[in-house]
Amino acid sequence: MESASELVEFPLLLTPIDSNYRACTIPYRFPSDNPRKPTPTEISWIDLFLNSIPSFKKRAESDTSVPDAAAKAEKFAQRYADILEDLKKDPESHGGPPDCILLCRLRELVLRELGFRDIFKKVKDEENAKAISLFENVVHLNDAIEDEGKRLENLVRGIFAGNIFDLGSAQLAEVFSKDGMSFLASCQNLVPRPWVIDDLDTFKLKWSKNPWKKVIIFVDNSGADIILGIMPFARELLRRGSQVVLAANDLPSINDVTCSELVEIISKLKDEDGQLVGVSTSNLLIANSGNDLPVIDLTRVSQELAYLASDADLVILEGMGRGIETNLYAQFKCDSLKIGMVKHPEVAQFLGGRLYDCVFKYNEVSS
Repeated sequence: MESASELVEFPLLLTPIDSNYRACTIPYRFPSDNPRKPTPTEISWIDLFLNSIPSFKKRAESDTSVPDAAAKAEKFAQRYADILEDLKKDPESHGGPPDCILLCRLRELVLRELGFRDIFKKVKDEENAKAISLFENVVHLNDAIEDEGKRLENLVRGIFAGNIFDLGSAQLAEVFSKDGMSFLASCQNLVPRPWVIDDLDTFKLKWSKNPWKKVIIFVDNSGADIILGIMPFARELLRRGSQVVLAANDLPSINDVTCSELVEIISKLKDEDGQLVGVSTSNLLIANSGNDLPVIDLTRVSQELAYLASDADLVILEGMGRGIETNLYAQFKCDSLKIGMVKHPEVAQFLGGRLYDCVFKYNEVSS
């Protein structure tokens, strides 16, 4: 399940980690709750994962790399549904009580036990190819904005628009099967500011001082998210003199981009001089985060990433899984930014916002 080498604590978490860090943002239960009885929050989240089974089963059925895929997909749906029903009866079964990390991990375990390694591979490849063909165009549109603050806001909107490409969300999986994704239309159609958490103006002020020498970005989905959202933003950081480390998953999980896929994507985005539309990539690094889920527990990252991150001065967690459902309240020794779109009604309700609202949570650490 885990990476080959041992996982370690992310070095920039505020210490002591035991008292300062809890990966999961939304508490499903409190100490006063009966440990043998599921809480209303647990039930609503277990239902959310139950409702996602049909779309996962459909992807698994069409995985041509697995013999007897249809029969095995049926087995996956049955086994995972049984586990979720068990958790409703006894929250302490299957390593519970459940939180979003456990519910994701159990789903991956069942898939992998049946031989499903990467059921979203086909759709990831298709979306990557589409987004790669649009990359240069998106970059030129950003470069044409002369006002620095407006350009930053446009890049941020691009991250939100790209982040819509999330097949872990049952509603969005539906939208995709109908009409694919129009990136520029999504940029225009974001919910208006102020967003449910909106620190963009504070971030803009700091951005104008060009302060960060090294930025770690935990990336999220394949396709428009990484290629049209994160890469133009990372390119802008490179252009302004920052070193940028993109941290991507070790193993496939839903349509999240993996480290090896990201290496391939970036080689396709570079021009013949090895540049990203005229910007040198000598300060761009790609790291394996050691993670294999769409959410992340920062007490378990690869040694490679821990080493690269030790002297960073800005940590960015992008996407609902890594930046909202986990780590929204994570505190760091350096500046941090959590940026993502709210794509589950349960998350919108918890934050007191709207579905498809945006989170831009910036925390500055006074030096």
